Amino acid sequence: MRLLLASAIALQSFAFAPAVSAAGGDSSPPKPTNTTKKCLFGRVYDEAAGRCVKPNKTNFTDDQLYQAVREMAYAGQYENAQSVLRVMDQDDDRVLTYWGFTYRKMGKVDLANAFYQRAIAANPDNILARSYMGQGFVAEGKTDLAIAQWREIKARGGEGSWAEASLRRAIRTGLTYSY
Repeated sequence: MRLLLASAIALQSFAFAPAVSAAGGDSSPPKPTNTTKKCLFGRVYDEAAGRCVKPNKTNFTDDQLYQAVREMAYAGQYENAQSVLRVMDQDDDRVLTYWGFTYRKMGKVDLANAFYQRAIAANPDNILARSYMGQGFVAEGKTDLAIAQWREIKARGGEGSWAEASLRRAIRTGLTYSY
């Protein structure tokens, strides 16, 4: 049964629409900025100051911090991304999603899933958290759980989004994404 469902998924088209998920997941990798090129220890490049600074709410908006986290995570700077996450709203489902993502990439799958579950509890329509959690299930060989998340993404209006298409592809190929 699982093989039949995976085959059916594989036969669907793979149009990666340039969509933004409910949780702010962009369809393309972030472009490197001075934050990942020059800054160390979880600092973020402040254009106005012309230097790397400790992230805090007085220097940056939530969206700027979120983009810095996303950029750091994509660059494999998971601990730096977590330094930025620490100063953000810990009840924000985007923040919880990236806590999960960074922990999963660091090999702490149980902790990652706890954060993904908190993100989904805070916002059941967070299709990015569902996609990342599903990709983690793919990596663990738990295809049935990944398919369940893929179905939830589709049921929540995410069909054709990056979150849905990337999870569908991960289920088909076993390859997961880092953004």
